[in-house]
Amino acid sequence: MYDGEPNQGMRCIHDILARFSDVISYREFDVRGKAEIPEIREYDLFISTGGPGNPMEGDGNWDLRYYDFLDQIWIWNQNHSQKKHLLLICHSFQMACKHFGLGQITKRKSTSFGVMTVHKTPEGMNDPLFANLENPFWAVDSRDYQVVQPNSRKFKALGSKIIALEKIRNHVEYERAIMAIRFSDEIVGTQFHPEADAVSFLEHLKKPMVREKIIELKGKAKFRTMLEDLVDENKIYRTNETLIPNFLEQAIRKLKMVNTPSLT
Repeated sequence: MYDGEPNQGMRCIHDILARFSDVISYREFDVRGKAEIPEIREYDLFISTGGPGNPMEGDGNWDLRYYDFLDQIWIWNQNHSQKKHLLLICHSFQMACKHFGLGQITKRKSTSFGVMTVHKTPEGMNDPLFANLENPFWAVDSRDYQVVQPNSRKFKALGSKIIALEKIRNHVEYERAIMAIRFSDEIVGTQFHPEADAVSFLEHLKKPMVREKIIELKGKAKFRTMLEDLVDENKIYRTNETLIPNFLEQAIRKLKMVNTPSLT
């Protein structure tokens, strides 16, 4: 979903998948650049990445094919015992929320960027995606858009649950954005970047334009705090080591249970 733009996200995802190389093989699809969509029958797990730009826009080709892909997974899971497991990250998460009608996608007053706290909701306290993460936990946030104003009727109809919210900001009146949704037992998404690690974030901060923009928006003290947060093993390091591995481990376990012959 990166639309050909240079990024560190894929390297981070590759690094995490490498930890599971004994049980997982994978293929990449260029959804936005080449309108490549996986054939869902051929794969068990899907990670749909973040990306640049407005999640409300597409070219009438790749975006419609992507929405059809979401529908295919949903329908498949309603009709098969061996489910398809999907993790949606940031841009993909926003598109899925739009497609399923779970909330409004709006442009933020200012860019959210940095190492932020993410707060579990009561429904998220026991969600397996967040197992072994504190409340709140820390993650990299990088977005100009947000999912807000949840549609309770749609949530109830789909059986979806909000499992995390944006950091608490008592000094502003803006609604807290939805940061993670359990769409179904097999489909889950985050508006933050659980794949991010210290190396990727430092590489981003090294860009003069990025550094200048952060200092202009947040000040030098906030910029120094971001650098300090990167070396704290209890912040984004913990999330990188935990969240996507949780998703993969749970999905692999469920797939093995379905494929293991019964002893009775």
